[in-house]
Amino acid sequence: MKNKKIILLFVILLIIIFIVGFFSIKYVKNKKTQEIQEEYIPEEEISEEQFRETIVSLYFPDKETNMLKPEARLVNVKQLIQSPYNMLIELLIEGPKNDKLKKIIPENTKLLNSSLEGECLILDFSSDLLNYNKQDSKEKENLINSIVNTVTELTEVNKVKFLINGQTDENLKDEYIRK
Repeated sequence: MKNKKIILLFVILLIIIFIVGFFSIKYVKNKKTQEIQEEYIPEEEISEEQFRETIVSLYFPDKETNMLKPEARLVNVKQLIQSPYNMLIELLIEGPKNDKLKKIIPENTKLLNSSLEGECLILDFSSDLLNYNKQDSKEKENLINSIVNTVTELTEVNKVKFLINGQTDENLKDEYIRK
């Protein structure tokens, strides 16, 4: 008789725990659903200028490893649409904002012209582009890949050809693809 009472109390206790657990879980789920359904109100409104910005990736060598790393930049969409190739190259010429990255394009280098022929972007630079450290083989490779990786972020560009003062140069005579 005593065993039956203990078993009955144990069963009743399990039923109470089950019911409390069920309603607790239901309450938590309802609370989460209400939080999700509430309207998100930003802390500040997005300005017209912020609305017109997009992120581009520029590639610069890391100061420690000398490997190319992307640096994200916010640019005005209207300016990017007007002359995307010129804008990206000008940003590369300016150099990185991140202190851990280094500028790769030599000083005084100017982009003279840019044109797209099919999927190949032809970039005509001033002869200052050739003022890179020629003793360091990685320097030329980083210079080329920095430019190529940056402009091939644009979907219409798959190859890049370099000209120096309107002429093909022996140092940069190939068409380069993204690496």
